[in-house]
Amino acid sequence: MADVLPLVEARLRTALGEPDARAAVTFLGTDRIEVLRFHEGDIVRYATLGMSAHPMTDPTAMVADPVAGPRAELVLSVRAGTGADTDKVLRPLAVLGASPQVEGLVVAPGASLDVGGPLWPGAPFASVLVAEPGGLVEDLELDAPADPVRFLPLLPMTPNEAAWKRVHGAQALQERWLTHGTDLRDPSRRSVPLD
Repeated sequence: MADVLPLVEARLRTALGEPDARAAVTFLGTDRIEVLRFHEGDIVRYATLGMSAHPMTDPTAMVADPVAGPRAELVLSVRAGTGADTDKVLRPLAVLGASPQVEGLVVAPGASLDVGGPLWPGAPFASVLVAEPGGLVEDLELDAPADPVRFLPLLPMTPNEAAWKRVHGAQALQERWLTHGTDLRDPSRRSVPLD
């Protein structure tokens, strides 16, 4: 199977334009994960590149299939010009991008991913909700039997929202955000009312 990463980067460029910065992080025992930064008006988007190089494998599987299985990259969108140092999200995003290799996670919509600290200095978020793909960047079809690469949006969650989501589910939290008109791209937003 051909290297999928050039195809993934081409899809990101088609959807988001030319990246204006990129950084790479390598964790012991894993492939390199890059994070590309794209500007569109007052929105900054960060996308992983490298997570989809291999399919994600169910940790209970006896043998990992080198071709078939879900593949994904992560995309985080935040509003620029707010004073938040969101460029420091590069390392936490790379950690999340490496999690399928490091921890055997299968990252899918509805999942919560915790980075163990603020997403960037002073951020009120330490975790993200994985949203449904297909809106911002279309899936990248690969030759059979490989699964398509899905570009999964990440929605930052406050600790209270993450706890509420564990009890009530991802759909209920997303409905609450929608009901309250929550700006999920605001890097310094407060928690949505949860009572």
